[in-house]
Amino acid sequence: MKTITCQDLGGPCDLEHHGDSADDVINAQDRHLKEAEKAGDATHQEARDAMKSRWRHPRKSMGWYKETKAAFATLPDS
Repeated sequence: MKTITCQDLGGPCDLEHHGDSADDVINAQDRHLKEAEKAGDATHQEARDAMKSRWRHPRKSMGWYKETKAAFATLPDS
């Protein structure tokens, strides 16, 4: 299991996401950003908008996805 923060994934806070794969933490970040948006947390809005754009345009977002997977692979197991 590895740990990556909201900020590491482009968000504004240091909430830690834990997962066995990059996809696990990307999905956790998506849930976190959705919850922040629902709660009216404006500090997360820019990151939420970027995440929504990535989900809508996955081919355009492959660079971010590949970079995130590569960064995740270099993290130590926790």
